[in-house]
Amino acid sequence: MQQNQEKLGILYITGAYLMWGFLPMYWKLVQDVGAGEILAHRIVWSFVFMLVIVLILRKWPAFIKECKVIIKDKKKLIGITVASIMISVNWITFIWAVNSDHVIQASLGYYINPLVSILLGIVVLKETLTRRQLFSIILAGIGVIYLTISFGVFPWVSLLLAFSFAIYGLLKKMVDIGAMFGLTIETMIVTPLAAIYLFSIPDGSLSWNSLFSTTSLLLLGAGVATAIPLLSFANGAKRIPLSMVGFLQYFAPTIMLILGVFLYGETFSQAHLISFVLIWIALIIYMGSAYHRPIRQRKRI
Repeated sequence: MQQNQEKLGILYITGAYLMWGFLPMYWKLVQDVGAGEILAHRIVWSFVFMLVIVLILRKWPAFIKECKVIIKDKKKLIGITVASIMISVNWITFIWAVNSDHVIQASLGYYINPLVSILLGIVVLKETLTRRQLFSIILAGIGVIYLTISFGVFPWVSLLLAFSFAIYGLLKKMVDIGAMFGLTIETMIVTPLAAIYLFSIPDGSLSWNSLFSTTSLLLLGAGVATAIPLLSFANGAKRIPLSMVGFLQYFAPTIMLILGVFLYGETFSQAHLISFVLIWIALIIYMGSAYHRPIRQRKRI
């Protein structure tokens, strides 16, 4: 039974990361639309889609109860509000990066992200690291610095993606709300601003006159494209060890890197190669320490 659950968990997690990896192809289909407008549609239709799921699963009473708990708890309210801002920043940065031919930079951001999460764990949650794990973070930092020096341009896209998603993950951990209600509440918080922005656009890409155009349907589908991978991830994460989740997550940025180089023809220079190799080595060192540490602990017991 446990083995079947783990296999199901691997399928869910792999599916989530494969969808996230190929997501740049979706945003490329609406690249003629401004990043701000795409973000606003993504927020609004994600909220609508999640509300539909909550109603279909008959979770409305539980959802209202969760909302009341959050309103009464100021720390939770502030935490989830900041989380909604962070994920919005992450989404618009990613959309802009993809549609401005910076898929490789986006890929680099999601390779760096786990290491930033570890760093935040040390600083905020007072977690401890082994020497190998600390070395992995330093090595990844050297990779980013080398890329910056080589190009003379600060890789703000990669770092903004990495830090915004890491801060979002940290806040989610601290607030502790389930994926379904969490995404619903997060999008609910920023939906009013997104809706105001959409109504303020004189000639928006989605209108009654062009409701069934390809662009309009893709913008409407942005909510589904956002919610399904997240729900798949949530279903898988609770079935398999965290270390396995960490290993599988590199499917997404690897797919993005392949798309950027081979499909979209972005430049992958020697500086990129050296930086990526340093970060890959850092990730291998960290993952190796994550797998071997429990074994040593069991031997001591």
